[in-house]
Amino acid sequence: MQTRTLGRNGPTVSALGLGCMGMSEYYGARDDSESLATLHRALERGVNFLDTADAYGPYTNEELIGRALRGRRDAAFLATKFGFVRDANPAARIIDGRPERVPQACDASLKRLAVAHIDLYYLHRVDPNVPIEDTVGAMAALVRAGKVRHLGLSEVSPQTLERAHRVHPITALQSEYSLWTRDPEEGVLDTCERLGIGFVPYSPLGRGFLTGAFKSPDDFAADDYRRSNPRFQGENFARNLALVDTVQSLAREKACTPAQLALAWVLAQGEHIVPIPGTRRVRNLEENIGALQVHLDDADLAAIDAVFPLGVATGARYSEAMMRLSGR
Repeated sequence: MQTRTLGRNGPTVSALGLGCMGMSEYYGARDDSESLATLHRALERGVNFLDTADAYGPYTNEELIGRALRGRRDAAFLATKFGFVRDANPAARIIDGRPERVPQACDASLKRLAVAHIDLYYLHRVDPNVPIEDTVGAMAALVRAGKVRHLGLSEVSPQTLERAHRVHPITALQSEYSLWTRDPEEGVLDTCERLGIGFVPYSPLGRGFLTGAFKSPDDFAADDYRRSNPRFQGENFARNLALVDTVQSLAREKACTPAQLALAWVLAQGEHIVPIPGTRRVRNLEENIGALQVHLDDADLAAIDAVFPLGVATGARYSEAMMRLSGR
C-alpha cells in the first residue's frame, strides 16, 4: 500500500482512506455483515485510514467500526468527528462546539469505538455561536490527556483554519473535493499547503455519481439521501450526467474505470492530499485501490481540467440549510 503523510510533520497513513458513513445510513439499507467484511478487507490491503463520526447512524457507525477493530486496533489509523447533535428526526441537527461539550463527545466516541485513543479528532462543522479558538482549545486538552493524538477540522474557511492552527497544530482539514466539487481550490488547498496541514477530500467520487453507475434518479433507493440532493434532481441530474460521459471517455483512454480516473485526479492534486472514498462493498474497495496504479501525466491533467473547471456541476452540493454550515 502506498502511503502519504498528513501534513508537513504529521502521521503516515495509507494513500487512500475509507469513508464509513454510508455503511450506516444515507445510501440505502445497511448491511453490517457486508460492511464488516469490507472493513476487514481494507485493513488486509493496507487501507488503514478509517473515517467515521459520532453523528453517523446516528451514533451507530462508531459502534460498527469498533466491532471491526476488535483485535485489529493497531492496524488502523482511526479518525472520527464531533459537533453535530442529532435526534430521532433524521433531518434535525444542530452544531454544538461549546468547550464543555468537547470532552463529553470524545468520551462517548471512545466508548462506542471501544478504543483507548482516537488518532485524528475532527470538529465536524464550526459552531457559529462559539469562537473557533474556544472549541480548538478544548480539543487540545484532549491531546494533553492522551485521549486524542491529532486534531482536525471539516469544511472551514482559510481564515478559520489559520485561527485554529494558532491555538493548536491542525493535522488535517476534511472537505468535499472531487472533479465536480473544486471549491477548495479557492484558497483552502493553498492554505493547507502553506501551513503544512494535510487535506482529506470526502466524496471524491461525487457521492458515487462520477462512477457512472447511475443513469436516473430512480436508480436510488427510496430512502437514499441523494434523492433530495440538488445535484441529483431533475434537470440538474441530466446535465451532470453529461459530465459522467466525459469521465467514462477519459477513463477508456487510460484503460481504467471512471471511479479510478476520478480518484487518480484527486490524488494528483498534491502529495498532502489523502482522499477517503466511501463504500460498504468489497468490490468497490478493490476498484478504488486500483486508482493508486493510474498515472496521470501533465497532458492528462490538462485534458481533464479543460472539461471539469471550477463550478462545472449543476446544482448546489448540499441543501440550503447544510450549505449555511459549510465554509465558515
